[in-house]
Amino acid sequence: MTATAIRIRESSLDPAAAVLDHVVPAGEPYLLAIERGQTLRIVDLEGNQAVDVIFYNADDGAEHYSATETILRQGGIYLTTGSVLYSDDGNPMLTIVADTCGRHDTLGGACAAESNTVRYALQKKFMHSCRDNYLTALQHADIGLGKRDLVPNINFFMNVPVTEAGKLTFEDGVSAPGKYVELRAEMNIWMLVSNCPQLNNPCNAYNPTPARFLLWNPQ
Repeated sequence: MTATAIRIRESSLDPAAAVLDHVVPAGEPYLLAIERGQTLRIVDLEGNQAVDVIFYNADDGAEHYSATETILRQGGIYLTTGSVLYSDDGNPMLTIVADTCGRHDTLGGACAAESNTVRYALQKKFMHSCRDNYLTALQHADIGLGKRDLVPNINFFMNVPVTEAGKLTFEDGVSAPGKYVELRAEMNIWMLVSNCPQLNNPCNAYNPTPARFLLWNPQ
């Protein structure tokens, strides 16, 4: 398994033509339906903000993004232009068609009460987390998904190198204000987002920031 080479590609899509343009505040959840053929852009507005995302098949919630299938099929642990996101059934879910950041994490997971305790301190257990965000979004959505449907996620814009000893390290990001990643949906999708609320990681200067989401219909 190798580290995927960074592939930068600008988009030609005009934000003025987007059918959706929404800013998710720092630390908040978001749930969005994306139709097959639509293109989604996620924008890191202020730089080095982790946007934690899980994708589901909107027509069959039991089918979801699979980190294992995605990593194995592309032969690398990072996502960039040209990467295809696969489901646990081995089906293509989305394709990254443009990317000005160039590298996104598949291994670091989402912060939770348990990981906050292990990584930082016992008293951090009850701080707001991505797992809490996911559950809040699903509880309010009533789309048939719940706690048992939470699976390993993608951390867009997050930098998680793997050491020679096989350990994960959480480092300063390779993103910057205005960097974005663009994905084309290959099936009808539910996108579950936690705009990470983490206050203990120096990678974002201990300051979670907003993220912007734009959506275009097929050209």
